[in-house]
Amino acid sequence: MPKMKTHRGAAKRFKVTGNGKVRRRKAFASHLMEKKSPKKKRGFSKMTVVSPADERAAKKMLGV
Repeated sequence: MPKMKTHRGAAKRFKVTGNGKVRRRKAFASHLMEKKSPKKKRGFSKMTVVSPADERAAKKMLGV
C-alpha cells in the first residue's frame, strides 16, 4: 500500500495541539468588517477548537 498523503488544503487551515485537539481560524473575518463591532472583530482573531462532529474528518485529512 502507498503512504497516506496529507490533504494540503487542510494542512494550511488546521493545526493539531499537543493534546490531540484540532485548532482552526474563525469564519466571517475576511471582509465587510466596518459593520461588525470591535468586540466581534477581536474575537475573530482568536483560534478555536474544531467541533467534535468535524474533528475525525479533519484528523483523517491531516493524517493524524
